[in-house]
Amino acid sequence: MEQQALERGSLPKLQINPLRMEDVRAAFADGWRDFRTYPGFGLFFGAIYALGGLFIAVMLTYYHLPWMIIPVAIGFPLIGPFVAVGLYEISRRHRLGEPIAWKAVLGEVFRQRERQLSWMAFVVLFIFWIWIYQVRLLMALFLGFRIPATLEAFANVVLTTPAGLLFLAVGTVVGAVLAIILFTATVISMPLLLDHDVDFVTAMLTSMRTVIENPRPMLTFGVIVAGMAILALVPFFLGLLVVLPLAGHATWHLYRRAITANT
Repeated sequence: MEQQALERGSLPKLQINPLRMEDVRAAFADGWRDFRTYPGFGLFFGAIYALGGLFIAVMLTYYHLPWMIIPVAIGFPLIGPFVAVGLYEISRRHRLGEPIAWKAVLGEVFRQRERQLSWMAFVVLFIFWIWIYQVRLLMALFLGFRIPATLEAFANVVLTTPAGLLFLAVGTVVGAVLAIILFTATVISMPLLLDHDVDFVTAMLTSMRTVIENPRPMLTFGVIVAGMAILALVPFFLGLLVVLPLAGHATWHLYRRAITANT
C-alpha cells in the first residue's frame, strides 16, 4: 500500500519514451498473458461490455429503430477504454505484486468516480454522442427523412444506391476522424489517470504527445484494436468477451512502455 500511495500521492514528471513495433507486439503478448492468468476478471468485464452492446441493440429494435444498430455497433467500441479501467487495475496490481481480489479491484474501479478519470468518462461519452448525431445528420442529408424501417432494408439502401454509398463513404471518413481523435486522447490518458494523480487535461495532452511522437506504433496498435473490436461485434457482441480484456490489458502494457513517471 505504501508503494501505491507513493505512486499516486505525488505529482510525477512524465517522460514519453520512443516506441518500436516490437513494443506493440510485446504489449499484446503481455496482455494475453494477463488475460490467461486472470480469466475470470477478463470475462467479467468483457461480459459487461458485451451485454451493454446487446441491450442497446435489443432496445433499438424494440423502439423500431433497427437502422441505428449498425452506427451504434460501430461507434460502441469508442467507450471501450472507459469500460477497461478494471482491466488496467488488474495489470497494475499484477506488476506491483499486490493482491488481486474482487473487492480490491471493483473497489478501485468505483473509487475512480471521485478522481480525474471520471472527467474522461464525459469526454468519451461526448465524442460517442457526436458520432451518433453526425450519423443522423448524414442520414438526413443523403438519405432524406424516410429511413427504412428494417435493418435489412437500411443495409440494402446503403449498399446498393448512389446516395447510400456516398453516405457510407462520408460517414466512414467522419467516423475515422472521430475515432482517431478519441484514441489519441484516451489511449495513454486512461491508464495514466488510474496510475497517477494527474489532472485529466495533462493526461490527455500526454496521450496526444505520445501518439504524435510515436505515430507508427501507436496508430498500428489502434488499428489492430479497432479491427478486433469490429470483428467481435459480429456474433451478437460475444467476441467482446475476449477482445475487451485482451485490448485492455495490452493498452496498460503499452502505456507502461510509453510513459516513465519520475516522482
